[in-house]
Amino acid sequence: MGMSNITRLSEFILLGLSSRPEDQKPLFVLFLIVYLVTLMGNLLIILAIRSDLQLQNPMYFFLSILSFADICYTTVIVPKMLVNFLSETKTISYAECLAQMYFFLAFGNMDSYLLAAMAIDRYVAICNPFHYVTAMNHRLCVLLLVTFTAFSHLHSLLYVLLVSRLTFCTSNVIHHFFCDVSPILKLACSSTFVYRVVVMTEGLASVMAPFGCIVTSYLRILIAVLKIPSAAGKRKAFSTCSSHLTVVTLFYGSISYVYLRPLSSYTIKDRIATVIYTVLTSMLNPFIYSFRNKDMKQGLEKLISRIKSHMDRLSIAKVNKIHGP
Repeated sequence: MGMSNITRLSEFILLGLSSRPEDQKPLFVLFLIVYLVTLMGNLLIILAIRSDLQLQNPMYFFLSILSFADICYTTVIVPKMLVNFLSETKTISYAECLAQMYFFLAFGNMDSYLLAAMAIDRYVAICNPFHYVTAMNHRLCVLLLVTFTAFSHLHSLLYVLLVSRLTFCTSNVIHHFFCDVSPILKLACSSTFVYRVVVMTEGLASVMAPFGCIVTSYLRILIAVLKIPSAAGKRKAFSTCSSHLTVVTLFYGSISYVYLRPLSSYTIKDRIATVIYTVLTSMLNPFIYSFRNKDMKQGLEKLISRIKSHMDRLSIAKVNKIHGP
């Protein structure tokens, strides 16, 4: 729906990853599988941590919250993608678009703050092991979580309020698979100066603060580990950080590629990079943390064993009920 006059839109059209009809069903199947794996993997991580006493420490507390945030993060985006793959209109209402943007920004920021908290946790565990229990106590972890949640939602609210003040007069076609900020700004015909100032100040601070914590924590960890005399000790220290570093690299690498480029250069490559940090990273997190973390792997094995035992008992009870006493 093209528009020649300035007006308030009632809906947008999401072009998605591909406009070719023959691509829609294969993409639907692919992203449905990815979404189900994401839900199952992250749910297993949460259940394993909650049910295993050995995993009741700050690192896994933040990991369980990260898994929950990843479930919410992908749920904000993927279900609408799946609907649009099978729809001819591919529309999203103006209100729904703003709501999607709000929760996408909130959970995206939540991910970055949680990754920072996990980096700080690793720093305290490696550099100050004797003070770890008192420094990273449960009260502090809950306080950090509440603070991160408040900051994330205030950040999202600010951006959505600024976008809601924009006017659109050329087109309502978004060259993306969800209501991300950059593609929507390209459609605006009113001034985006205030928005850009906010991005360069508050937006940059909200991204650089957690990233700065991660970099500082790992620099201090590196210095501490290099002082360890034995090679085995160094390997053990680095192994506790490898899974977290892998996730940080995936998350911040793809975000940097998308958002640290000029708005006018937003292309199909940026959409693919966005898939990495919005969908693939959330799906890969459970595999990265379970395959590269011995405690997490053991916790998942215990959970699966308990589930199988419970299912076996239910099957036996069902058979006994059918055949009677």
